[in-house]
Amino acid sequence: MKKISLLSFLILCSLSSVAQPDEDKLGMWYMYFWNHDFKNSQWGLQGDYQYRSWNLINDQEQLLLRTGLTYRPKNTNIKLTAGYGYINSGTYGEGKSSGVENRIYQEALLPQSIGKRFLFTHRFRFEQRFVQNQDPRTRWRYNLFLNIPLNNSSLTAKTTYLALYNELFVNGQRDIGGDRSVEIYDRNRTYGGLGYVFNNGMRVQLGVMRQATDSWIKSQGQVSLHHSF
Repeated sequence: MKKISLLSFLILCSLSSVAQPDEDKLGMWYMYFWNHDFKNSQWGLQGDYQYRSWNLINDQEQLLLRTGLTYRPKNTNIKLTAGYGYINSGTYGEGKSSGVENRIYQEALLPQSIGKRFLFTHRFRFEQRFVQNQDPRTRWRYNLFLNIPLNNSSLTAKTTYLALYNELFVNGQRDIGGDRSVEIYDRNRTYGGLGYVFNNGMRVQLGVMRQATDSWIKSQGQVSLHHSF
């Protein structure tokens, strides 16, 4: 009986280690962000499409497709967005199982400049999440972005810039159904990278993001293309 109990314990530990991400292995996120303002209008569209991998490319962490309707109040730099996101999340390692989340979100972007070179953006986002096999729940997010032009005084064409951000995620509820719960603190993301502005409508960034949840910490490389048209 003791041998059976010991064997069961070892199997459970083995399964747990397979499901837990390797914190020492760099993952990669490949991202395309786009933005379009309707001509002579305060309205527009924006979205982002992301493929996230636990390793460099072939172990899917998430496929994220998100699109929103934007509105800019007159005489302000504020941008308001309401949108929808589809997220297909994979499991770490060789397992091919996945789960689907449908997400509705609202956000506000507030730019702020300190001096000529410190370009901040505050992003406040509220999400209503419908995760497969879980009760509906909400999440609050706050992201502080900072872009610092290095060879010009603004983000004009042919500018190289330093890109930084930190984002905090807070769950609105702990109970997710089926006698399961999550922590109020969901995760934190800290990012540092370099960007290059090709022209007024196109720039690219390359950097590393450190993501810390209540159960694991992992670094993710990021390649992102930012397109306004």
